[in-house]
Amino acid sequence: MSFDRPIALALAVAVLAVNPCIAQTWPNKPIRLIAVFPPGGSVDQVARILAQPLSKQLGQSVVVENVGGASGSIGTNAVAKAAPDGYTFGVVFDTHGTNASLIPNIAYDTLKDLEHVMLIGTSPMALVGSAKSPYSKMADVSSDARTIKGITIGSIGTGSLGHLAMIQAGQQAGWAWTHVPFRGGGPLMNDTVAGHVPLGIGTVFLVLPHVKAGTVKPIAVTGAKRHPSLPDTPTLAEAGVKNFEALAYWGVIAPAKTPPDLVNRMNAEVQKALKDPAVAERLAAQGMTVTGQGPGEFKSFMQKELDRWSKIVRQNRISAGN
Repeated sequence: MSFDRPIALALAVAVLAVNPCIAQTWPNKPIRLIAVFPPGGSVDQVARILAQPLSKQLGQSVVVENVGGASGSIGTNAVAKAAPDGYTFGVVFDTHGTNASLIPNIAYDTLKDLEHVMLIGTSPMALVGSAKSPYSKMADVSSDARTIKGITIGSIGTGSLGHLAMIQAGQQAGWAWTHVPFRGGGPLMNDTVAGHVPLGIGTVFLVLPHVKAGTVKPIAVTGAKRHPSLPDTPTLAEAGVKNFEALAYWGVIAPAKTPPDLVNRMNAEVQKALKDPAVAERLAAQGMTVTGQGPGEFKSFMQKELDRWSKIVRQNRISAGN
């Protein structure tokens, strides 16, 4: 009928007048990108790798702000408490999936108080032995791990993904082992290289420079597949810990109630940045496999991570202080 089109146009105008698309005018001022760990680590580097192309694409400065402490929970809380106006985002690491069960009275709810914008990418961890240790392959580790004495493994800290992954792998494989927590990747690798701990577990990004220098020996990775940077290093599953996979990851978050238009727009802008060969190359150098999963997939991923690791934490009575 002749009046269908005019009516449809009028309705469209009315809807836009009542609910204008915020993303059309956003951004009109600088955007904060909170890196939830201190400068120098992988979270800080991922945030800075993304900030440059995002600033260019959006026509506004994307300013990286480091808000470290408490395994990333202080910076994450800063994102959760920020105004949901599209001018604060954050970059998180795998502790995002463990902090809720490790930190008593944590100040935010991981799923309710945050929007999950994008799962940028993942990376397996690598179990490495000091060049001075007797361990060169997983069979050596497994042999000692099944004795009463067991083995000693260092991680970047109590409740870190490496720590929890080794608990789960040990339970599946029947290992006895002693955990040595360090305050971050630098101290862990210093003591592993020096032979003060025979084994350490950290992300491929953390251990790879030391593997290349010959100061540590790669023994196994925690991915379902071998990692391109360590093609001769078997997975834990190949080494006998059946169907095992535990991945580090990096993601972009925003405060809860950030308008969906802005969440989707930022997701699209990060997707665009990830297609830049220079960005992809720099992230690959971190040992990362870029996945670029959007809000729905990222939130589903986080639900599974929270469920998985909270169970390990409860069963083993782990807290951030033990």
